[in-house]
Amino acid sequence: MNRIIIVSILFLLTGFSGFAQANKEITGVVKANDKNKITELVGANVYWANTQTGTVTDFNGQFVIEQTSGNQLLVVSYIGYQADTIHVTDKQHFEVVLKSDELDEVLVAGKKAGSHMSRLDPMTKVNITGAELCKAACCNLSESFETNASVDVSYSDAATGAKQIQLLGLSGNYVQMMTENIPNFRGLATLYGLNYIPGAWMESIQISKGTATVINGYEALTGQINVEYKKPVNSEKFFLNLYANNTGRWESNVNGSIHLNDKWTTAILAHYSEDQKSTDDNDDGFRDEPLLKQLNFINRWDYNNKKGFTSQIGIKVLDENRLGGQRGFEGSQPSDQNVGLPNQLYGINIDTRRYEGFYKAGYLFDDEMSSVALVANYAYHEQNSFYGRKQYDAEQRSFYANLIFQSIIGNENNKYSTGLSFQSDEFDEVLTMDFQQPDQRQLLNREEIVPGAFFQYTYNVPNRFTLIAGGRVDFHNNFGTLFTPRIHAKYNIAPNTILRASAGKGYHTPNVLAENSYLLASSRQINIANNLDQEEAWNYGANITQYINVAGRELTLNAEFYRTDFTNQLIVDADQSVDAVYFYNLDGDSYANNFQIEGKYELLRGLDLVAAWRLNDVKATYSGELKDRPLISRAKGLVNLSYSTPLKKWQFDFTTQFNGKGRVPSTATNPVEYQRQDAFDPYQIVNSQVTKYFRKWNVYLGVENLGNFKQDNPIIAGDDPFGDYFDSSLIWGPIMGRRVYFGLRFSIDRE
Repeated sequence: MNRIIIVSILFLLTGFSGFAQANKEITGVVKANDKNKITELVGANVYWANTQTGTVTDFNGQFVIEQTSGNQLLVVSYIGYQADTIHVTDKQHFEVVLKSDELDEVLVAGKKAGSHMSRLDPMTKVNITGAELCKAACCNLSESFETNASVDVSYSDAATGAKQIQLLGLSGNYVQMMTENIPNFRGLATLYGLNYIPGAWMESIQISKGTATVINGYEALTGQINVEYKKPVNSEKFFLNLYANNTGRWESNVNGSIHLNDKWTTAILAHYSEDQKSTDDNDDGFRDEPLLKQLNFINRWDYNNKKGFTSQIGIKVLDENRLGGQRGFEGSQPSDQNVGLPNQLYGINIDTRRYEGFYKAGYLFDDEMSSVALVANYAYHEQNSFYGRKQYDAEQRSFYANLIFQSIIGNENNKYSTGLSFQSDEFDEVLTMDFQQPDQRQLLNREEIVPGAFFQYTYNVPNRFTLIAGGRVDFHNNFGTLFTPRIHAKYNIAPNTILRASAGKGYHTPNVLAENSYLLASSRQINIANNLDQEEAWNYGANITQYINVAGRELTLNAEFYRTDFTNQLIVDADQSVDAVYFYNLDGDSYANNFQIEGKYELLRGLDLVAAWRLNDVKATYSGELKDRPLISRAKGLVNLSYSTPLKKWQFDFTTQFNGKGRVPSTATNPVEYQRQDAFDPYQIVNSQVTKYFRKWNVYLGVENLGNFKQDNPIIAGDDPFGDYFDSSLIWGPIMGRRVYFGLRFSIDRE
């Protein structure tokens, strides 16, 4: 296998060109004749005609390029000047003088960072573009943050494949997940929703830290993550992505868009993936990842009448099956494995179906200062699952609508947004702790109906100060009236120094089983207190960004601090006992302090560096004692190097993540062989990828977890999964070792 990998890498790095041929070096200097003034041109393109083989001139206007057999026409070009073509025979050094080209319109092209923060946005918002997403495998949303310093993604347990994100040191329950500004993947979709958005579907991702604006609801205690899908208007005519790795996972994505006429466009996004190889790197008898099949589909239609009215309508369909547990388990029901017999195997099956429909409409009034928009979404989510002898079946029906009116007060420096919203969620949940004893069945059904109204005012002093102040009132059928104030401010201390600050409140309705169902993959009893309150927290934060010119290139330095203070919180307590988990209301303090510094700089032409360091101080009160929240690294570091060759023929990406130590719930009362340390040590994860670009397609080869680091013995009592000590939930690090992957992307772009 290692020989195959090495040969494959060498084959890719040679550009499929076979053995090296005898080359000779062509050198030269490129100058500009601008109004009879001769100067050297820095960054002029020099390439062989009808190929992608080229280079750029250095600070002295000089270039060096190799000539192979068949290459004789050398093209020299620079924006704003007439290109020149040289016929190369025996001569090996050239001086080229380009004449100024008088143009009516000049297109200025530049390299934009794959991940950046807008200088105009008053919120601390990181924009991840499609170019950044291509730096890693990015099979789905959960793998889109590998090169990002703000969001952590980890497995929730060692058996189900569920993943959770962390933002500002807290779990994804407190992050408002959005798809095109529609709250989504709530409740039953919390644990697996990150896997429901294929990487090939995403146009960009926006990560907002701290409380968001009040327009999209009262959630977002620590921030928002919004995903923008590819749009029919500007996405590729056709796009194909194929991916496979050495652990048996493969997937295919096919996107297509059609412009029916000047008003109607449509697009289809289709995804299918399988993971059908049972991998057990740690030799505990359990699959490291469940066998998986997923079919995912979107069809959307966009309409624009060119007179101010636009609308979008679409459907989404998802069908997914996860089969985990011990390697020999293949059944679709627990009874298939002869429960009670000595050869009984522990199995996990999670069968999910999700259907969504959305509609958006907007109208821009003739004055172009006022607009009105309607956003609506309906989602039906069904999950049938079992974990050994436990069964958990649930349904969720959700409807969301938001009517927004925006206008100005006097002039464009005073804007406001106001509107009405409606959110409803209906849950039907059935938990059976032992399917052989149906009298243990618990019904956890509930319905939430929340109409609301909001108003938000924006004051702007161009290039100096921006203030966003808003509030909303929601009427919750279970928790009464909720008032949500929020404020954001941005002040330009100097042209290259920007200060941002925010403060506000947020609420979250705890979905005990839906958000924590991975805990069923253990022998722990589930104890849920009565009359659980709605979670409520204040969030405060400040961010300062400094832009510095260093050697003609921009160095970006960013420092920020955020604090989240809970007044009410659902405590998930795995410390009281090794054989139970307790859910109860907070009685004491709970907070999260998060400090992060980050720097970005282009070290050399085409070589970008991102370096970041974050400290997490996250504590909550467990049974009267203030403790660190478990399974969270107290420190996090990231270094990302990305190099793109001239004309972007090749791209090389290297990322290393440092994860600090953290606390693990005590297992001291277990038998010695089932005990674990009460803390985990720091560890590093290294990922790398190389991409070769052609005109319409590119191929990429990468390695995840290059150092092959794995958490030792992640499953407690894996040899006795139906005993009293089985637990797969104490996960703080990777459970999969080194993974090698290969992929291909092909696109026919729209002009």
